[in-house]
Amino acid sequence: MSEALTLVDIDKKLQESSPQEILSYALEQFDNIAVSFSGAEDVVLVDMASKIKPGIKVFCLDTGRLHAETYSFIEKVRQHYNISLDILFPEAEAVQKLVNEKGLFSFYEDTHSECCGIRKVGPLRKKLLTLDAWVTGQRKDQSPGTRAAIPVIQHDRVFSRPGETLTKFNPLVNWTSQQVWRYIRDNEIPYNPLHDRGFISIGCEPCTRPVGPGQHEREGRWWWEEATKKECGLHQSNVDK
Repeated sequence: MSEALTLVDIDKKLQESSPQEILSYALEQFDNIAVSFSGAEDVVLVDMASKIKPGIKVFCLDTGRLHAETYSFIEKVRQHYNISLDILFPEAEAVQKLVNEKGLFSFYEDTHSECCGIRKVGPLRKKLLTLDAWVTGQRKDQSPGTRAAIPVIQHDRVFSRPGETLTKFNPLVNWTSQQVWRYIRDNEIPYNPLHDRGFISIGCEPCTRPVGPGQHEREGRWWWEEATKKECGLHQSNVDK
């Protein structure tokens, strides 16, 4: 049986599993694994993983452009779970070069790709090169244009080390936003207060705004760009198909 077919079989089985069962499988298979943390879905995963295996590695990206509320949320999660939270930063020289050459808001003119590449993708790549597997909070219904077909488990060849394969787990793929928030409220876990002000998908401050009634949650991200391309590069495999 080929490697690809084996992974397909595992994914098919995990598609019928709960997020906790998927996390348990991931933590059993990999010691060198970490949870990527930024928003509501991710704090649910941190909560679940902490109950399954206390001391799980968690990391988050500080782009330098986050909301003040997001910074407070990150610190609250660190204290609430008493975890060693690895905060990743972009290369200062690359940020300085971009800002000096194009200003602070170039993404409004030439898309968000370059800025996200420097502030998010670069530091993420550096981190993932040290891991064998990572866990994300992606859901299929977050972005119909790019996330509708994401698997539970996949080989993340975008960020794999040369000659090796990084494994990526998406335990919440089959959950809805309602299920995420039910878990948050039932378990009384921390969340970003911006959610109470209409922000659903929260990224950098200049690129995130509240959504109105009937709008999809990703419409508050990079609202000046085409709706089917709302990925920052962290999950580039969703676009490169």
